[in-house]
Amino acid sequence: MTEQKRQRASDTAQDTTQQQEPETAQRRATGGSGEKRRAVGRPAAGGKSAGGHSQSLVRGLTILEALAAAPNGLALSEVADALGLAPSTAHRLLQALHQQGFITQDGTNGLWRIDVKTFRIGNSFLEARDFVATARPFLRRLTALSGETANLGIRDDGMVVYLAQSESQQMMRMITRLGSRAPLHASGVGKALLAWMPEQEFERVMGGRVLEGETPNTLTDLETLRAQLETIRRQGYAVDREEHAIGLNCVAATLHDESGLPLAAISVSGPVARIDDSRLPKLAALVADTAREITARLGGKTPSEPPA
Repeated sequence: MTEQKRQRASDTAQDTTQQQEPETAQRRATGGSGEKRRAVGRPAAGGKSAGGHSQSLVRGLTILEALAAAPNGLALSEVADALGLAPSTAHRLLQALHQQGFITQDGTNGLWRIDVKTFRIGNSFLEARDFVATARPFLRRLTALSGETANLGIRDDGMVVYLAQSESQQMMRMITRLGSRAPLHASGVGKALLAWMPEQEFERVMGGRVLEGETPNTLTDLETLRAQLETIRRQGYAVDREEHAIGLNCVAATLHDESGLPLAAISVSGPVARIDDSRLPKLAALVADTAREITARLGGKTPSEPPA
């Protein structure tokens, strides 16, 4: 064999050895299978990017939020406009949610609505929060003693969300759809929650917010609202005098957690003809006492000042 041939053979053998070494090391690392082993719990990369999946998920959840806020339903064009999507994209997302049972479409007018599966998921939140179940018999007692509708609500950023209700049997009565919202500054429950909010949290939630007037009686000045919150803390209850709806008065008090932070608030609401100024003090005492009972049952404590 010539020297040139011997050199080529040596080079080929060296290349083969270099290729086999990493393959052998890889087989050792993967148990001899030759395939790369994925970390436990980490999905393999699919055809779509993770960002694409995340975008579709966010859009789908946004559709559910939009439909939840529209009890009468939304048309395809309204969903597309609300999300800023092409109708074809909105339709594809709606169909995916429909196939999974989260939404339904009215066969008569074509409007899309929340379906029972979404309700079950939302209801699991209520079941997981013990204070809702704990408060329900107290709400029923409030209705029995006052003859008026009793509610429980929590804060969701700058809004109140109503989670539970004991409905009055009176012909004229206040009815709130569960899951409906009201501005914190324009409702008895909202002001009861604001009154015990730590100052830093209050500034974050309310500092840059425009206080819209729901009625001519709504407080739309932040400093006036602050002054009323001091009164609420001092007397132990909040009053809504036609601030959220004309013809409706409300008395509310706060439920506190173990740190004294506002957890939720309960209220008694009814028409001004029945809940007038002469009756407000008696109802206020009833609601405030009930809120303290629920707080104690939950292992919470009613503070004398908002937690720092």
